[in-house]
Order: sequence, then structure tokens, then C-alpha cells
Amino acid sequence: MAQNLLTIGFDADDTLWHNERFFVGAQDRFADLLRDHAERAHLEERLIAAERRNIGHYGFGVKGFTLSMIETAIEVTDGRVPASVIGQLLEAGRDMLAHPVELLPHAREAVQALAPGHRLVLITKGDLLHQERKLAASGLGDLFDAVEIVSDKRPATYARIFGPMPGGTEAAMMVGNSMKSDVLPAIEAGAWGVHVPHDLAWAL
Repeated sequence: MAQNLLTIGFDADDTLWHNERFFVGAQDRFADLLRDHAERAHLEERLIAAERRNIGHYGFGVKGFTLSMIETAIEVTDGRVPASVIGQLLEAGRDMLAHPVELLPHAREAVQALAPGHRLVLITKGDLLHQERKLAASGLGDLFDAVEIVSDKRPATYARIFGPMPGGTEAAMMVGNSMKSDVLPAIEAGAWGVHVPHDLAWAL
């Protein structure tokens, strides 16, 4: 494989830098703010349902998550959620957007080691401006030959990105923490897939 491997795609969130733990922290804050209205397990269930409904409208990322928290707060309080709570949920979202980028252990070394001999592509989902800011803050931007911020990761996504590269999809590999969006669809598209597990995973 290594002899024919020309292109390597990297997921960003929770593959190169921490991400999910900031969502977990915001969800803890959300549960605390609404503890008088619903138990945590019920809140989490309603929030996941809202996120699932809203992905098609808002996409992936902090902004859609924040709107889903607000929507869930309105639902579980029958519209009586105080404006102060809405304000604090908006603040939680802003805090997530402004959080410093923290690289995962050995992420920089891995990318630096592969860059000289391969074409590297960052392939990530999420809000365009936020993902661009995180890449700039990571200090890894100059190591990538291309950046693809996509609305979803499906086999067609990888075929579109890897297909025009030297050697096409058969000479490409995708590296990421999600079997569902990073590994399996890349393999289905004809590329290689490498799973790098992370201890936190989004329910969706």
C-alpha cells in the first residue's frame, strides 16, 4: 500500500485537535441551566433529537448546536424559558467558537512526517468560518496542499475530492476518528481508511 499511496486526507476535529470535549462542557452547562425543568437524561435525549432535526437546516458545528440548545430549552419549558437562560446558552456557544485550538498528542509530528512524500488534504465538516479559524490557529495550515470543508462526508464526497488527485481514489487514504463519516465512506469510494479512535464521540 505505502508504495502506491499518494494522497492522505485528514479529518480535523478530534483527529488533529480537541473538539468534542468542548461540546460536552457546553452540554453540562445546558443541563445545569435547565435542571429545574427536566432531568439530565431527558434533556440530552431532547437535545440530540433537535440536533438530528436541524442538521439539514443548520449543518454541523457550534452554531447549529447552539440553536438546537435554545430550541430544546424552549420546548422543555413550554416556551417559558427565561431570556437570561437564552443569553447564557448564546454565551456558551460564543465561548466554544472562541476556544483556543489544542492539538492532540503527536498530531503535528504525524502530519509533518507525511507532508514531504504525500499530497495532504484536510477534509472536515462544520461551519466554514469556524473551521478556517481553527486551521489557522492550529499552525498546521501550511502543511496541507488542499482544504475541503464539506457539508457531509459520503462516498461521493471522497470520490469528488480524491478522484482528480494523482492516482485517484485508489492511491488515497482517509484518516479520522469516525468510522461512520471518515473511514467507511472513504473505503466505499475506493480509497483506504484508517480509524484513529478518540475517547469522546458525538452520538450522531
